[in-house]
Amino acid sequence: MNSDQELSRREFLGTLTWAIGALLGAGFSIPAVVYVLGPALQRRETETWIPIATVSKVELGTPTLFKAKIERQTGWITSQEELSVYLLTENGRDFVAMSNICTHLGCRVRWIADEGKFYCPCHNGIFDRDGTVLGGPPPRPLDRFEVRVENDTLSILGG
Repeated sequence: MNSDQELSRREFLGTLTWAIGALLGAGFSIPAVVYVLGPALQRRETETWIPIATVSKVELGTPTLFKAKIERQTGWITSQEELSVYLLTENGRDFVAMSNICTHLGCRVRWIADEGKFYCPCHNGIFDRDGTVLGGPPPRPLDRFEVRVENDTLSILGG
C-alpha cells in the first residue's frame, strides 16, 4: 500500500473517537433543541372561543358579570386563569362583552347599579355603562371582546 493511503492505528482510533463523540453529541443535542424550540414551532389555533354564559342569564340593559376558567399555555408552561367579563344587551340579541380590568393600572372595575357606572377602586377611574371613560386616569375605554351566540350560549374570542 501507498503511504498516503495507509491509516495508522493512532489515526484510526482518533477518527473513531471523534465519530463516537459526534454521534453522542447529536444524540443529546437534538432532543434538547426539540424540547426548547418545540412549543414555539407548534401551530396554535388562531381562534379560541371561550363559553361564558347562556343568553337567558344576561339581564337586559344592565352589565352582568360572568366568570370563566381558561387554560393558557406559554411555551411548555400551562396555567389556569379566571377571566371575568361584563356582558351587556339592550334587546337580548346583540351583546357587548367588556373586560372588568381597568385600562389604567389593571385593577378590577365594579358595576354600581344605583349610579349606572363602573368604578375602579384604585385611582377613581369612572366608566359609563358602555365602558367609555367618564373620569379619572384611565387612558381608554374598557377593552372589548368579540361575542358569538351559538345554541343559546354566549362565547367570547379570547386567548
